Amino acid sequence: MTKPICDTILDTIGHTPLVRINRLTKGIVAADVLAKVETFNPGNSIKDRMAVKMIEDAERDGRLKPGGTIIEGTSGNTGMGLAIAAVVKGYTCIFTTTDKQSKEKVDALRAFGAEVIVCPTDVDPEDPRSYYSVSSRLERETPNSWKANQYDNPSNAQAHYEQTGPEIWDQTSGTVDHLVVGVGTGGTICGAGKFLKEKKPSVKVWGIDTYGSVFKKYKETGIFDKNEIYPYITEGIGEDFLPKNVDFSVIDHFEKVTDRDAAIMTSRIAREEGIFAGNSAGSAMAGLLQLAPHFKAGETVVVIFHDHGTRYLGKMYNPDWMREKGFLDRKGLTAKDLVADRQKARLMTIDRSEPVARAANLMTEHAYSQLPVTADGRLVGSVSESHLFEEIVKNPELLKGPVEAIMEHAIPFADISTGVDALAGMLTDQSPAVLVRDFKSDETYIITRWDVIKALS
Repeated sequence: MTKPICDTILDTIGHTPLVRINRLTKGIVAADVLAKVETFNPGNSIKDRMAVKMIEDAERDGRLKPGGTIIEGTSGNTGMGLAIAAVVKGYTCIFTTTDKQSKEKVDALRAFGAEVIVCPTDVDPEDPRSYYSVSSRLERETPNSWKANQYDNPSNAQAHYEQTGPEIWDQTSGTVDHLVVGVGTGGTICGAGKFLKEKKPSVKVWGIDTYGSVFKKYKETGIFDKNEIYPYITEGIGEDFLPKNVDFSVIDHFEKVTDRDAAIMTSRIAREEGIFAGNSAGSAMAGLLQLAPHFKAGETVVVIFHDHGTRYLGKMYNPDWMREKGFLDRKGLTAKDLVADRQKARLMTIDRSEPVARAANLMTEHAYSQLPVTADGRLVGSVSESHLFEEIVKNPELLKGPVEAIMEHAIPFADISTGVDALAGMLTDQSPAVLVRDFKSDETYIITRWDVIKALS
Protein backbone atom coordinates (compact mmCIF):
# COMPACT_ATOMS: atom_id res chain seq x y z
CA MET A 1 0.00 0.00 0.00
CA THR A 2 1.37 3.42 -0.98
CA LYS A 3 2.13 5.71 1.93
CA PRO A 4 -0.02 8.92 1.73
CA ILE A 5 2.94 11.03 2.87
CA CYS A 6 6.58 9.98 2.54
CA ASP A 7 9.11 11.26 5.06
CA THR A 8 11.82 11.42 2.37
CA ILE A 9 12.13 10.60 -1.32
CA LEU A 10 13.82 7.32 -0.34
CA ASP A 11 10.46 6.02 0.91
CA THR A 12 9.19 5.99 -2.69
CA ILE A 13 11.68 3.34 -3.84
CA GLY A 14 10.22 0.03 -5.00
CA HIS A 15 6.74 -1.33 -5.68
CA THR A 16 7.16 -0.55 -9.37
CA PRO A 17 4.50 -1.76 -11.82
CA LEU A 18 4.41 -4.80 -14.06
CA VAL A 19 3.19 -3.77 -17.52
CA ARG A 20 2.07 -6.22 -20.20
CA ILE A 21 4.02 -6.08 -23.47
CA ASN A 22 1.55 -6.24 -26.36
CA ARG A 23 2.83 -5.21 -29.79
CA LEU A 24 6.51 -6.19 -29.66
CA THR A 25 5.74 -9.81 -28.86
CA LYS A 26 2.60 -10.28 -30.95
CA GLY A 27 2.93 -13.31 -33.22
CA ILE A 28 6.44 -14.01 -31.91
CA VAL A 29 6.18 -14.99 -28.24
CA ALA A 30 3.41 -17.37 -27.19
CA ALA A 31 3.77 -16.62 -23.47
CA ASP A 32 2.43 -13.61 -21.56
CA VAL A 33 5.28 -11.07 -21.31
CA LEU A 34 5.33 -8.54 -18.45
CA ALA A 35 7.86 -5.73 -18.03
CA LYS A 36 8.94 -4.69 -14.54
CA VAL A 37 9.24 -0.95 -15.23
CA GLU A 38 11.86 0.34 -12.81
CA THR A 39 11.76 3.90 -14.14
CA PHE A 40 9.13 4.62 -11.46
CA ASN A 41 11.85 4.73 -8.80
CA PRO A 42 12.89 8.28 -7.80
CA GLY A 43 16.23 7.99 -9.59
CA ASN A 44 14.43 6.45 -12.58
CA SER A 45 16.28 3.13 -12.32
CA ILE A 46 16.36 -0.17 -10.47
CA LYS A 47 19.73 0.82 -8.97
CA ASP A 48 17.99 2.97 -6.34
CA ARG A 49 17.06 -0.24 -4.52
CA MET A 50 20.57 -1.55 -4.00
CA ALA A 51 22.16 1.89 -3.58
CA VAL A 52 20.16 2.55 -0.42
CA LYS A 53 20.69 -1.02 0.79
CA MET A 54 24.47 -0.74 0.37
CA ILE A 55 24.54 2.59 2.24
CA GLU A 56 22.36 1.44 5.12
CA ASP A 57 24.31 -1.80 5.56
CA ALA A 58 27.57 0.20 5.58
CA GLU A 59 26.11 2.61 8.14
CA ARG A 60 25.10 -0.26 10.41
CA ASP A 61 28.51 -1.91 10.49
CA GLY A 62 30.49 1.34 10.68
CA ARG A 63 32.12 1.35 7.25
CA LEU A 64 30.27 4.58 6.38
CA LYS A 65 30.48 7.24 9.06
CA PRO A 66 28.57 10.55 9.47
CA GLY A 67 29.77 13.26 7.11
CA GLY A 68 31.67 10.71 5.00
CA THR A 69 32.34 10.62 1.28
CA ILE A 70 30.78 7.93 -0.92
CA ILE A 71 33.01 6.82 -3.80
CA GLU A 72 31.94 4.52 -6.61
CA GLY A 73 32.68 3.50 -10.19
CA THR A 74 29.36 3.65 -12.02
CA SER A 75 27.80 3.67 -15.47
CA GLY A 76 25.45 6.32 -14.08
CA ASN A 77 22.41 4.66 -12.55
CA THR A 78 24.01 3.36 -9.36
CA GLY A 79 25.61 6.74 -8.95
CA MET A 80 22.19 8.38 -9.21
CA GLY A 81 20.77 6.15 -6.48
CA LEU A 82 23.77 6.80 -4.25
CA ALA A 83 23.65 10.56 -4.94
CA ILE A 84 19.97 10.82 -4.01
CA ALA A 85 20.51 8.89 -0.78
CA ALA A 86 23.60 10.99 -0.04
CA VAL A 87 21.58 14.21 -0.30
CA VAL A 88 18.99 12.89 2.14
CA LYS A 89 21.53 11.42 4.56
CA GLY A 90 24.18 14.17 4.44
CA TYR A 91 27.09 12.57 2.53
CA THR A 92 29.20 13.84 -0.36
CA CYS A 93 29.87 11.76 -3.47
CA ILE A 94 32.72 11.23 -5.92
CA PHE A 95 31.96 9.01 -8.92
CA THR A 96 34.11 7.63 -11.71
CA THR A 97 32.54 6.60 -15.01
CA THR A 98 33.59 5.78 -18.56
CA ASP A 99 33.69 7.94 -21.65
CA LYS A 100 31.16 5.66 -23.41
CA GLN A 101 28.36 6.65 -21.02
CA SER A 102 25.82 9.18 -22.22
CA LYS A 103 26.35 12.86 -21.36
CA GLU A 104 22.87 12.89 -19.81
CA LYS A 105 23.97 10.40 -17.15
CA VAL A 106 27.00 12.47 -16.17
CA ASP A 107 24.97 15.70 -16.11
CA ALA A 108 22.32 14.06 -13.92
CA LEU A 109 24.90 12.98 -11.34
CA ARG A 110 26.37 16.48 -11.21
CA ALA A 111 22.86 17.91 -10.76
CA PHE A 112 22.78 16.20 -7.34
CA GLY A 113 26.09 17.77 -6.33
CA ALA A 114 28.31 14.79 -7.09
CA GLU A 115 31.83 15.13 -8.45
CA VAL A 116 32.19 13.00 -11.61
CA ILE A 117 35.50 11.87 -13.12
CA VAL A 118 35.30 10.48 -16.66
CA CYS A 119 37.81 7.69 -17.45
CA PRO A 120 38.70 5.86 -20.70
CA THR A 121 36.59 2.82 -21.59
CA ASP A 122 39.06 0.80 -23.61
CA VAL A 123 41.53 -0.16 -20.86
CA ASP A 124 41.85 -3.25 -18.65
CA PRO A 125 40.13 -3.11 -15.25
CA GLU A 126 43.58 -3.31 -13.63
CA ASP A 127 44.88 -0.33 -15.63
CA PRO A 128 45.42 2.67 -13.31
CA ARG A 129 43.33 4.79 -15.70
CA SER A 130 40.23 2.55 -15.56
CA TYR A 131 37.20 3.76 -13.67
CA TYR A 132 37.54 0.76 -11.34
CA SER A 133 41.15 1.60 -10.47
CA VAL A 134 40.59 5.35 -10.16
CA SER A 135 37.70 4.85 -7.73
CA SER A 136 39.86 2.52 -5.59
CA ARG A 137 42.69 5.04 -5.55
CA LEU A 138 40.31 7.81 -4.51
CA GLU A 139 39.05 5.71 -1.62
CA ARG A 140 42.63 5.27 -0.38
CA GLU A 141 43.39 8.97 -0.73
CA THR A 142 40.14 10.49 0.61
CA PRO A 143 39.72 10.71 4.41
CA ASN A 144 36.51 9.28 5.90
CA SER A 145 35.47 7.68 2.60
CA TRP A 146 33.71 4.47 1.67
CA LYS A 147 33.59 2.76 -1.73
CA ALA A 148 30.25 1.10 -2.42
CA ASN A 149 31.79 -1.47 -4.82
CA GLN A 150 28.50 -2.52 -6.40
CA TYR A 151 30.15 -5.35 -8.34
CA ASP A 152 31.31 -7.29 -5.29
CA ASN A 153 29.17 -5.87 -2.47
CA PRO A 154 26.70 -8.60 -1.36
CA SER A 155 24.18 -5.92 -0.33
CA ASN A 156 23.55 -5.38 -4.06
CA ALA A 157 22.12 -8.85 -4.72
CA GLN A 158 20.52 -8.95 -1.26
CA ALA A 159 18.45 -5.84 -2.07
CA HIS A 160 16.86 -7.64 -5.00
CA TYR A 161 16.44 -10.84 -3.00
CA GLU A 162 14.53 -8.86 -0.37
CA GLN A 163 12.63 -6.47 -2.69
CA THR A 164 12.54 -7.12 -6.45
CA GLY A 165 12.05 -10.90 -6.28
CA PRO A 166 9.21 -10.76 -3.73
CA GLU A 167 7.47 -7.97 -5.68
CA ILE A 168 7.53 -10.03 -8.89
CA TRP A 169 6.24 -13.08 -7.01
CA ASP A 170 3.37 -11.14 -5.43
CA GLN A 171 2.45 -9.21 -8.59
CA THR A 172 2.23 -12.40 -10.66
CA SER A 173 0.55 -14.33 -7.82
CA GLY A 174 3.33 -16.89 -8.18
CA THR A 175 2.64 -17.61 -11.85
CA VAL A 176 6.04 -16.35 -13.07
CA ASP A 177 7.86 -19.00 -15.15
CA HIS A 178 10.76 -17.04 -16.68
CA LEU A 179 12.87 -14.05 -15.63
CA VAL A 180 14.80 -12.16 -18.34
CA VAL A 181 17.41 -9.64 -17.18
CA GLY A 182 20.38 -7.80 -18.67
CA VAL A 183 23.50 -8.69 -16.65
CA GLY A 184 26.02 -6.10 -15.49
CA THR A 185 26.90 -6.25 -11.81
CA GLY A 186 24.71 -9.36 -11.49
CA GLY A 187 22.82 -8.04 -8.47
CA THR A 188 19.36 -7.82 -10.03
CA ILE A 189 19.30 -11.14 -11.86
CA CYS A 190 20.97 -13.15 -9.10
CA GLY A 191 19.12 -11.60 -6.16
CA ALA A 192 15.67 -11.72 -7.74
CA GLY A 193 16.39 -14.99 -9.52
CA LYS A 194 17.52 -16.72 -6.32
CA PHE A 195 14.33 -15.67 -4.51
CA LEU A 196 12.06 -16.82 -7.34
CA LYS A 197 13.81 -20.18 -7.66
CA GLU A 198 13.46 -20.77 -3.95
CA LYS A 199 9.72 -20.12 -4.23
CA LYS A 200 9.34 -22.07 -7.48
CA PRO A 201 12.32 -24.24 -8.56
CA SER A 202 11.02 -24.56 -12.12
CA VAL A 203 11.55 -20.83 -12.82
CA LYS A 204 14.10 -20.28 -15.59
CA VAL A 205 16.48 -17.33 -15.30
CA TRP A 206 17.79 -15.91 -18.59
CA GLY A 207 20.72 -13.48 -18.60
CA ILE A 208 21.14 -11.05 -21.48
CA ASP A 209 24.76 -10.39 -22.41
CA THR A 210 26.40 -8.27 -25.12
CA TYR A 211 29.08 -9.04 -27.68
CA GLY A 212 32.39 -7.89 -26.21
CA SER A 213 31.52 -9.27 -22.75
CA VAL A 214 32.85 -12.42 -21.05
CA PHE A 215 29.73 -13.75 -19.31
CA LYS A 216 28.24 -16.14 -21.87
CA LYS A 217 31.43 -18.04 -22.69
CA TYR A 218 32.40 -18.28 -19.02
CA LYS A 219 28.98 -19.72 -18.14
CA GLU A 220 29.16 -22.30 -20.92
CA THR A 221 32.83 -23.31 -20.69
CA GLY A 222 34.20 -22.08 -17.38
CA ILE A 223 36.89 -20.25 -19.36
CA PHE A 224 37.59 -16.54 -18.85
CA ASP A 225 38.59 -15.68 -22.42
CA LYS A 226 40.14 -12.25 -22.92
CA ASN A 227 39.67 -12.69 -26.67
CA GLU A 228 35.95 -12.25 -25.99
CA ILE A 229 36.64 -8.69 -24.81
CA TYR A 230 36.43 -5.80 -27.25
CA PRO A 231 34.72 -2.39 -27.29
CA TYR A 232 30.93 -2.29 -27.41
CA ILE A 233 28.34 0.46 -27.31
CA THR A 234 25.50 -1.05 -25.29
CA GLU A 235 25.30 0.52 -21.83
CA GLY A 236 24.53 -1.09 -18.49
CA ILE A 237 25.20 -4.74 -19.29
CA GLY A 238 28.21 -6.97 -19.96
CA GLU A 239 31.63 -6.84 -18.30
CA ASP A 240 35.29 -7.57 -18.98
CA PHE A 241 35.74 -9.19 -15.56
CA LEU A 242 33.69 -11.43 -13.24
CA PRO A 243 31.84 -9.50 -10.50
CA LYS A 244 31.25 -11.47 -7.29
CA ASN A 245 27.55 -10.62 -7.51
CA VAL A 246 27.22 -12.72 -10.67
CA ASP A 247 26.23 -16.12 -9.31
CA PHE A 248 26.39 -18.31 -12.43
CA SER A 249 24.51 -21.12 -10.64
CA VAL A 250 21.37 -18.94 -10.55
CA ILE A 251 21.48 -18.05 -14.26
CA ASP A 252 20.32 -20.86 -16.56
CA HIS A 253 21.48 -19.39 -19.86
CA PHE A 254 23.11 -16.27 -21.33
CA GLU A 255 21.86 -14.83 -24.62
CA LYS A 256 24.03 -12.31 -26.47
CA VAL A 257 22.51 -9.31 -28.26
CA THR A 258 24.30 -7.04 -30.75
CA ASP A 259 24.71 -3.30 -30.18
CA ARG A 260 22.57 -2.65 -33.24
CA ASP A 261 19.68 -4.89 -32.19
CA ALA A 262 19.74 -3.41 -28.67
CA ALA A 263 19.73 0.17 -29.96
CA ILE A 264 16.89 -0.40 -32.43
CA MET A 265 14.79 -2.23 -29.84
CA THR A 266 15.31 0.58 -27.32
CA SER A 267 13.53 3.03 -29.61
CA ARG A 268 10.90 0.44 -30.58
CA ILE A 269 9.87 0.01 -26.94
CA ALA A 270 8.97 3.71 -26.80
CA ARG A 271 7.30 3.82 -30.22
CA GLU A 272 5.32 0.58 -29.95
CA GLU A 273 4.64 0.18 -26.21
CA GLY A 274 4.73 3.79 -25.00
CA ILE A 275 7.37 2.96 -22.38
CA PHE A 276 10.35 5.34 -22.30
CA ALA A 277 13.07 2.91 -21.26
CA GLY A 278 16.83 2.77 -21.55
CA ASN A 279 19.42 0.85 -23.55
CA SER A 280 19.58 -2.21 -21.29
CA ALA A 281 15.80 -2.60 -21.70
CA GLY A 282 16.37 -2.69 -25.44
CA SER A 283 18.96 -5.44 -24.97
CA ALA A 284 16.70 -7.41 -22.65
CA MET A 285 13.71 -7.16 -24.98
CA ALA A 286 15.75 -8.06 -28.07
CA GLY A 287 17.20 -11.04 -26.19
CA LEU A 288 13.73 -12.11 -25.09
CA LEU A 289 12.56 -12.17 -28.71
CA GLN A 290 15.61 -14.23 -29.68
CA LEU A 291 14.65 -16.69 -26.93
CA ALA A 292 10.99 -16.84 -28.04
CA PRO A 293 10.98 -20.61 -28.81
CA HIS A 294 11.67 -21.30 -25.12
CA PHE A 295 8.48 -19.55 -23.94
CA LYS A 296 5.25 -21.53 -24.22
CA ALA A 297 1.60 -20.53 -24.27
CA GLY A 298 0.20 -20.21 -20.77
CA GLU A 299 3.56 -19.26 -19.27
CA THR A 300 4.49 -15.89 -17.75
CA VAL A 301 7.73 -14.14 -18.66
CA VAL A 302 8.96 -11.15 -16.63
CA VAL A 303 11.58 -8.87 -18.20
CA ILE A 304 13.33 -6.08 -16.28
CA PHE A 305 13.39 -2.57 -17.77
CA HIS A 306 16.22 -1.10 -15.70
CA ASP A 307 16.24 2.63 -16.43
CA HIS A 308 14.72 5.61 -18.22
CA GLY A 309 15.00 6.80 -21.80
CA THR A 310 15.92 10.38 -20.87
CA ARG A 311 19.47 9.14 -20.24
CA TYR A 312 19.83 8.19 -23.89
CA LEU A 313 18.36 11.19 -25.68
CA GLY A 314 21.72 11.92 -27.30
CA LYS A 315 22.17 8.31 -28.36
CA MET A 316 19.51 5.66 -29.09
CA TYR A 317 16.77 8.28 -29.30
CA ASN A 318 18.83 10.54 -31.60
CA PRO A 319 18.41 9.64 -35.32
CA ASP A 320 21.68 11.36 -36.25
CA TRP A 321 23.60 9.28 -33.68
CA MET A 322 21.85 6.11 -34.86
CA ARG A 323 22.78 6.86 -38.47
CA GLU A 324 26.35 7.69 -37.49
CA LYS A 325 26.67 4.27 -35.83
CA GLY A 326 25.02 2.54 -38.78
CA PHE A 327 22.11 1.28 -36.67
CA LEU A 328 19.25 2.62 -38.75
CA ASP A 329 18.03 0.39 -41.56
CA ARG A 330 19.41 1.77 -44.81
CA LYS A 331 18.95 0.78 -48.40
CA GLY A 332 21.93 -0.08 -50.58
CA LEU A 333 25.33 -1.60 -49.83
CA THR A 334 26.37 -2.68 -46.34
CA ALA A 335 29.64 -3.78 -44.74
CA LYS A 336 28.55 -7.36 -45.43
CA ASP A 337 28.66 -6.64 -49.16
CA LEU A 338 32.18 -5.20 -48.85
CA VAL A 339 33.58 -8.36 -47.26
CA ALA A 340 31.42 -10.94 -49.05
CA ASP A 341 34.20 -12.08 -51.40
CA ARG A 342 36.92 -12.27 -48.75
CA GLN A 343 38.19 -15.62 -47.64
CA LYS A 344 37.68 -16.27 -43.94
CA ALA A 345 40.92 -15.64 -42.10
CA ARG A 346 41.91 -14.76 -38.57
CA LEU A 347 42.28 -11.01 -38.14
CA MET A 348 46.00 -10.27 -37.98
CA THR A 349 47.09 -8.22 -34.96
CA ILE A 350 50.30 -7.43 -33.11
CA ASP A 351 50.93 -7.30 -29.37
CA ARG A 352 51.91 -3.88 -28.01
CA SER A 353 55.14 -5.33 -26.55
CA GLU A 354 56.45 -6.55 -29.92
CA PRO A 355 59.05 -4.43 -31.76
CA VAL A 356 58.02 -1.79 -34.27
CA ALA A 357 60.19 -3.57 -36.84
CA ARG A 358 57.88 -6.59 -36.73
CA ALA A 359 54.84 -4.36 -37.29
CA ALA A 360 56.59 -2.80 -40.30
CA ASN A 361 57.42 -6.24 -41.71
CA LEU A 362 53.86 -7.53 -41.28
CA MET A 363 52.38 -4.47 -42.96
CA THR A 364 54.85 -4.69 -45.84
CA GLU A 365 54.47 -8.45 -46.31
CA HIS A 366 50.66 -8.37 -46.36
CA ALA A 367 50.20 -4.90 -47.88
CA TYR A 368 48.30 -3.69 -44.79
CA SER A 369 47.65 0.01 -44.30
CA GLN A 370 46.35 -0.61 -40.76
CA LEU A 371 47.30 -3.11 -38.04
CA PRO A 372 45.30 -3.53 -34.80
CA VAL A 373 47.37 -3.65 -31.58
CA THR A 374 46.48 -5.95 -28.68
CA ALA A 375 47.37 -6.50 -25.02
CA ASP A 376 46.57 -9.95 -23.61
CA GLY A 377 44.32 -10.54 -26.61
CA ARG A 378 42.37 -7.31 -26.07
CA LEU A 379 42.32 -4.62 -28.78
CA VAL A 380 43.95 -1.53 -27.28
CA GLY A 381 45.25 0.48 -30.24
CA SER A 382 46.38 0.49 -33.85
CA VAL A 383 49.28 1.35 -36.15
CA SER A 384 48.71 3.02 -39.51
CA GLU A 385 51.07 2.95 -42.47
CA SER A 386 51.35 6.75 -42.66
CA HIS A 387 51.99 7.20 -38.92
CA LEU A 388 54.54 4.37 -38.87
CA PHE A 389 56.40 5.97 -41.77
CA GLU A 390 56.46 9.42 -40.16
CA GLU A 391 57.74 8.13 -36.82
CA ILE A 392 60.48 5.91 -38.28
CA VAL A 393 61.76 8.67 -40.58
CA LYS A 394 62.03 10.98 -37.57
CA ASN A 395 63.71 8.36 -35.37
CA PRO A 396 64.89 5.04 -36.94
CA GLU A 397 65.78 3.76 -33.45
CA LEU A 398 62.04 3.30 -32.84
CA LEU A 399 62.21 0.14 -34.94
CA LYS A 400 63.86 -1.59 -31.97
CA GLY A 401 61.30 -0.35 -29.45
CA PRO A 402 57.81 -1.69 -28.62
CA VAL A 403 54.80 -0.99 -30.79
CA GLU A 404 53.04 0.77 -27.91
CA ALA A 405 55.60 3.62 -28.26
CA ILE A 406 54.01 4.67 -31.58
CA MET A 407 50.54 3.16 -31.06
CA GLU A 408 47.48 5.20 -32.05
CA HIS A 409 43.96 4.83 -30.66
CA ALA A 410 41.99 1.62 -31.18
CA ILE A 411 40.13 1.09 -34.44
CA PRO A 412 36.35 1.52 -33.94
CA PHE A 413 33.93 -1.41 -34.30
CA ALA A 414 30.84 -1.58 -36.50
CA ASP A 415 28.19 -4.24 -37.04
CA ILE A 416 28.36 -6.10 -40.36
CA SER A 417 24.90 -4.75 -41.27
CA THR A 418 26.18 -1.15 -41.19
CA GLY A 419 25.48 0.76 -44.40
CA VAL A 420 28.37 1.87 -46.59
CA ASP A 421 27.34 5.51 -46.20
CA ALA A 422 27.61 5.18 -42.40
CA LEU A 423 30.97 3.42 -42.73
CA ALA A 424 32.22 6.28 -44.89
CA GLY A 425 31.30 8.71 -42.13
CA MET A 426 33.26 6.67 -39.57
CA LEU A 427 36.44 6.72 -41.71
CA THR A 428 38.30 9.90 -40.79
CA ASP A 429 41.89 11.10 -40.55
CA GLN A 430 41.85 10.04 -36.90
CA SER A 431 40.18 6.67 -37.69
CA PRO A 432 41.26 5.61 -41.20
CA ALA A 433 39.92 2.07 -40.70
CA VAL A 434 36.91 0.32 -39.15
CA LEU A 435 36.73 -3.21 -37.72
CA VAL A 436 33.55 -4.89 -38.93
CA ARG A 437 32.18 -7.65 -36.72
CA ASP A 438 29.87 -10.41 -37.90
CA PHE A 439 28.59 -11.40 -34.46
CA LYS A 440 26.61 -14.39 -35.68
CA SER A 441 29.59 -16.09 -37.37
CA ASP A 442 32.15 -14.63 -34.95
CA GLU A 443 34.25 -13.20 -37.80
CA THR A 444 36.01 -9.82 -37.81
CA TYR A 445 37.16 -7.88 -40.89
CA ILE A 446 39.04 -4.62 -41.34
CA ILE A 447 37.68 -2.02 -43.77
CA THR A 448 39.59 1.01 -45.07
CA ARG A 449 38.72 3.93 -47.32
CA TRP A 450 39.93 1.96 -50.32
CA ASP A 451 37.36 -0.75 -49.63
CA VAL A 452 34.58 1.84 -49.66
CA ILE A 453 35.94 3.51 -52.80
CA LYS A 454 36.15 0.13 -54.53
CA ALA A 455 32.55 -0.69 -53.59
CA LEU A 456 31.23 2.65 -54.83
CA SER A 457 33.23 2.77 -58.06
